[in-house]
Order: sequence, then C-alpha cells, then structure tokens
Amino acid sequence: MKQLFFLTIALFICGLSTQTVFGIELKDIADNKFREKTIMEDIQPYPDGEHYTMLNESRTAIVKYSYKTGQSVETLFDIKKARECKIESIDGYMISNTGFRIIVWNNTEQIYRYSWKADLYDYDVRRNLIKPLSDQPGKLMLPTFSPDGRMCSFVRDNNIWLKKFDFDTESQVTKDGSLNQIRNGFSDWVYEEEFMIVNRMAWSPDSKLLAFVKSDESQVKTFTFQTFDGSLYPGFEQYKYPKAGEKNVVVSVHVYNVDTKDIKQINLPVNGEVYIPRITFTTHQDQLAIMCLNRQQNIFSMYYANPKSTICKLILQEESTTYIDSEWLNAIQFTETHFTYVSESNGYAHVYLYGLIGTPKKQITSGSWDVTALYGIDPQDQTIYYESAEESALHRAVYKIDAKGKKIKLSRQTGFNNASFSANYNYFINSYSNVTTPSKTSVYDSGGKELLVLENNEDLKSTLSKSGILSKEFIQIPASDGTALNAWMIKPINFNASKKYPVLMTQYSGPNSQKVLDKYELGWEYYLAEKGFVVVCVDGRGTGGRGEYFRKCTYMRLGILESDDQIQAARYLSGLSYVDSKRIAIWGWSYGGTIALMSASRGNGIFQSAIAIAPVTDWRFYDTIYAERYMRTPNENFNGYNESSLFTYIPQLQSNILLVHGTSDDNIHFQNAMYYSGALVDEGKQFDMQIYSGKNHHISDYQTRLHLFSTCYRFLQEN
Repeated sequence: MKQLFFLTIALFICGLSTQTVFGIELKDIADNKFREKTIMEDIQPYPDGEHYTMLNESRTAIVKYSYKTGQSVETLFDIKKARECKIESIDGYMISNTGFRIIVWNNTEQIYRYSWKADLYDYDVRRNLIKPLSDQPGKLMLPTFSPDGRMCSFVRDNNIWLKKFDFDTESQVTKDGSLNQIRNGFSDWVYEEEFMIVNRMAWSPDSKLLAFVKSDESQVKTFTFQTFDGSLYPGFEQYKYPKAGEKNVVVSVHVYNVDTKDIKQINLPVNGEVYIPRITFTTHQDQLAIMCLNRQQNIFSMYYANPKSTICKLILQEESTTYIDSEWLNAIQFTETHFTYVSESNGYAHVYLYGLIGTPKKQITSGSWDVTALYGIDPQDQTIYYESAEESALHRAVYKIDAKGKKIKLSRQTGFNNASFSANYNYFINSYSNVTTPSKTSVYDSGGKELLVLENNEDLKSTLSKSGILSKEFIQIPASDGTALNAWMIKPINFNASKKYPVLMTQYSGPNSQKVLDKYELGWEYYLAEKGFVVVCVDGRGTGGRGEYFRKCTYMRLGILESDDQIQAARYLSGLSYVDSKRIAIWGWSYGGTIALMSASRGNGIFQSAIAIAPVTDWRFYDTIYAERYMRTPNENFNGYNESSLFTYIPQLQSNILLVHGTSDDNIHFQNAMYYSGALVDEGKQFDMQIYSGKNHHISDYQTRLHLFSTCYRFLQEN
C-alpha cells in the first residue's frame, strides 16, 4: 500500500458548473490548469556522466544533452531516420553502458502498479538499424542489458530469454515458467506492490553470469473478482494474492552461465520462510549479494553467494524490535572496497559505511533527524550524497559528505528538494518546490552551483498569482500525550474570525508517510476553502521524518494511535473560536480511508461525517508483506488484529458515513467494503455508499473522478 497523492485532479467536483474558484472556472481546474510541469522522471543519466537523455515532445526521438550547457549535442535515435523503422512513437527506452545499443518500446500494457509489457525493439546505434528484439510474436517484459552491452535478457510468458546481439540469436534460459505457478526473473503481485520491485535479474560485472529469482506461487491462494466490461456474462480476473497469515510465495536464487548454459541454485543458509527483496552483484563477479528478510521482517541478512560453488557467507545482519524498513535495502551500494547501508539502530535513519567483507567502518551521518534518501557514493573519492529532513520534518535538503567528514549542503532553497545525480557525480538535477511555489528543476555542479534552469513553471506561477489562491498555514497541534503534531490549515476565502466555519480534516496517516510538507500540492482542499470550509491536515504518530520511535510506535496496533491523534486534533480544533464544533468531518483514501472510519468510530461523536475511499476494513483482508510488517500474523497478534479492525467499533459509530470503492481494486479488495457494509446493516447503522464498476484502487479516469468528488462534496453539503 503506497500513499496516493491527489493534485489538481482531486478538484474535479460539483460538475463543470459556472462557479469559480478564486476567479477561475472549474473547467480550468478540470483541465489541469494548476498542475506543475515535472521533467525529472523524463530524464535519464547517460553512461559517460557528462550528458543526460530525454525523449522529444513528439516522442519520436531520443536526444542527448550536456549537463554543463543544457544544449542538445546529439540525437541518439530518430524514428524518421532509423533504417527499417516501422514504429510511430516511443513509450520508453533504455541505453546500454557502452551506448551502442538502445532498447525502445511502445504499445505498453500496464499489468499492476509498476509492471508492464510492451513491444520491444533493438536499435543498433552504429548501424542506425532498428528491428524487433525478438523474432517471436507477443509483448515482452523487463529488458535488461548485460554490462558489456552485447546481450539483453528479457521475460516472455514467465520465462527468461537471452538475446545475443553479436550473433543476432535468442535462446530460452528457463522453461518451467507458468501462469500463477512459476515466475522466473520477475515479481509476483505482493513483491511488486510492497517491495516496489519487478525485475528479479542481475548480471555479473563480467557479463558471464545472469542471476535471477524464481518465485513459486503454486501454494498461494487465488483471489478472484468479477470484471464488468459490458458483457452479458461478466468475466473475472484471477491472480495469486497472499493475505495476512496465509501461505506466501516461495523464492529461490539461481545463476545461469552464459557459456555453459547450465543453471545452479544458490543454497541459502536460512531457516523458516524468507523474503528476498533484492539481489545484485558487487563489483566482483564471485560476490552475488542476496538480501533477505525473515517473514516477520525484523531480521535483515545479507549474504555473498559464490555463483560457482553456490556457497553463501553472511556479510551483514541487523535485527529490530519492530521491523526493518525494506526500502533501505536499495540504498546498499557497492564500490571496489566498501558498501553503504542506512540503519535506524540509533533511533534515526543514518548512513553507515562498511568494508566490502562486512566490517563496519564508520557512521557517516548523525543527529536527531532522518536521512530520507541515499543518492549514492562516488567510488573515486568515497563522497556520499544524500537527502535529509535535517532542517525540519517539513523540509528536504540535499547534502554531500566527503571521506574526511566535511559536509556541504548542495540545495540552496528551503522547501522540498529532490535530486538525481549524473553517473560520475559531477552534476545533479534538482527539483525544488515549496507550498506556494511550483517546482523549479535545475542542473547543478557537484558543489551546488546552479548551471541552468530546465523548467521553472513560470506560466503556472503567473496563473496562480492571477487566481489569488490561498496558502496553507503550517501549525502544530498537541496530541493527547503532549506530542506536537505537524499540521497545515487553509482558511476560507475572506476569512472572518468572528464567524463559525465547518472543518474538513484530510489525512493519509500510513506508516512513514507524510502529507504535511513544504511542497507544492494543489488539491480539492482549495475548492472547499472557497466554499467556506476550514481544511486541516494533521500528520499523526506513525508518519515519517521524525525518527524511528515516532514512525514505529503504531507497531502491532495499526489505526489506534493514528485515530487517537486525529480525534484529539478535532477536539483541539473544536475549541477554536472560528470552528463550528458540530460540523467537523474527516476523509481519506486507502490507509487514509481506514483512519477516517477508525476516527469516526472511536471519536465519540466528534466527527459529524466521514468519507472513506478504498479502505482496509480488517487487516486480515490485506496482503502478507504489508500487514505482517506492521502487525505480524493474525496467529501471533490475535488481539492486535481485533483491536485494529473497523468491525470492532461499529457499535460505537455515531457519524454519517460515505463508503466508496471500485469493484476491480486489485490492491485493497472490494471485499473490504462489502463485508463492512454488511456489518453496518446488521448493526442497524445507516450509511451512504458509492460503487465504481470496473475501477481499480486509483479510480483514476477523468469522468469517474468528476463523479467521485461531486459525490463527496454533495455528501458534505448534506451531512
């Protein structure tokens, strides 16, 4: 479960009437007039470290630019000029380390949140020739270049294949792949969703070995939901989905030898069930790093496997009294002599440096603040680049620390900064915004000097200025235990402190999430402020940027402290002179929907109404990796699951409820809403419900969003 960020699309409410928001017609909002232009995700660092690449606006060419000047220096691929080119546009591309081969794709078909398949093409730069990557028909997944650029592995029908460019041949590496049974080289649903990983292949540095993860999901129970596509007899979708406490996918690591074509299985010395979120070679071909978590996710172990002998050696192990944050496994980066690791062992997330064989060298960062991203380590001088909440939990800044411990702040402006570095760390592209300023994306040198601006969103700034849009005010609200909770507030246009206003509280509240940040985000709260609401967002306990204890104090009791904090915040707000204490509502989506219902159920009437979109109503209904990370299994934590279940609090519910769900939600199943609504009926509780046929967790198409937020606004008006 990942936090959903709803920007301008969340303003699609009330239909397209002639009413205005701060002098702007709603049709302008529906047309995304206030959405900022972001280009960070469109930029790919080029292997030489001095250039980056982007698709042109028509998505017909790949252009190389200089970091130093921002000028285009070369067109790497052009549909109009490539020999034998039969495609009309490009969805995406990847460039080999040598720059001699480019894989391009189109006709992309999304599978789940991150996974996709597409028509893949091989472009030979030197011959200006493009042709299908495979001679066989059908869409392919996960093209993965070998380090020498002479080969590319990919996935077809659950099996790994290998393309050798020198000989223009393809061969099948695995043959046991089968739908809903065996996956070779790519993740099952739950790994993809919760570990945010799809590609499970890794090449050795000498390009002679291809390591991969095999996922056996044959014992995982199948989840089925109907698909309403207009057919007289609706179809259905089936896939493997392990719910809390149920059987998980069984993973194993294998290594394919390109020359001998044999496959060896690595013998991991682990007891009990294990997750393998990441495999990668170090800079040495005899060291395959295999990163493991036990099922409880409180013990992390990293092994080096010798691909020839299959023998493993434990290099690093860390144990937590709660859980290990698996996202930090991607921060492990290897040089010839060292690797980096981010640990929360001292109460905050900080960077540590280890010798290549696992000997601890030194702690790189320290202080009562969190590192929030590790960008990398320069193998030449051991300088480490990272992002942190050192200035404030509301802010993010970019830093570097050299081998002698000298720290330099690279980002210049206070707000929210996010960086992407060149391959040699000589340059970085930084995206900066604050609560009133849309993002500015610029190129900087390694010392933090701005070289050029790539995108400044000047047109949007002008539009915002002319529209007179109000700003969020950052405040703090005390929790019941006295903890100061970060929050923002938007007061109605033409605010009058002598009047009484209704309040809508918005939140997400999930573990390590943050909604209260000094960054640009324009959502439907601005429309509600124009309509006379005070809108407040509170980051309660369990959210990020404030150290391990604040993040993990919700462990084994999801929803309790989070709803306590929303309830206490509502009580605090009800005491303000300009707040109508009888008209306070709360809403949220996904985890936020769960907390909206939990707060309404446990709030003793403080919330007049609650809107919950796609909520988890009982953690037994959710997947193993997420639910068990924070709750352990139902057998281990029976009382905790009951305490965290919305069903437990139905008798206490005093608020008006709007329950919203899509019938094709592959993430939080429609089952959650159906069982919960049935229990509400059994208890004699009246409620409103909005079902979206065939829509997934995001309920994201334009017309449906218009309908959704129109429904939400009407519900608030009536309740």
